[in-house]
Amino acid sequence: MPPHCDSLDGPVVRAARQALEWEELDLILPYVSQEGEEEIIRAFDKVVRLRKEGGIARQIADRYFLETVVRVHQAGEGVPFTGLKPAGLDVGPVIPVAEQAVETGSPRDLEELLTSIVSEEVWARFAHLAELARHAGGDVATMRPYVQAMLDLEVWAHGVYLAAKANPRAEHAAPAHAGAALEIAG
Repeated sequence: MPPHCDSLDGPVVRAARQALEWEELDLILPYVSQEGEEEIIRAFDKVVRLRKEGGIARQIADRYFLETVVRVHQAGEGVPFTGLKPAGLDVGPVIPVAEQAVETGSPRDLEELLTSIVSEEVWARFAHLAELARHAGGDVATMRPYVQAMLDLEVWAHGVYLAAKANPRAEHAAPAHAGAALEIAG
């Protein structure tokens, strides 16, 4: 799950708002698991009716729908729902560039950012390792920090490889209805 799927300016909430504004359920269903669809359909039907009353009823209905969608989305990814987060959270440098890549259809800036980050880390870690190697002597006490840095570099490199090749959804398997929130009668 991207780090801001539960924020008010995240992709799930943006899609949910657009679905409500256009009264087009299919705009939000791709963001939830198939197991969670029925709950979203029921919530959508209730909320669309309540929104027509305007005012506070519309605000409450919208909030209920946003929370329901994010909760079901996160449950489908095996992530607990801890409430909606405010807009404008610091999601780091990669998410905005990844979102821009999706919007523009060009991965060039994302590729450059990620490869530069990995390159900087490789060189910094290797420089640290080389510095330790210069001071490592024949005794255990001076070899230990070098060996630890060497192993850390190898484990880190393997972790980067695994992260680059990983299916980000492979670990998640919670049912979409986990942690159900209050229901609006309708």
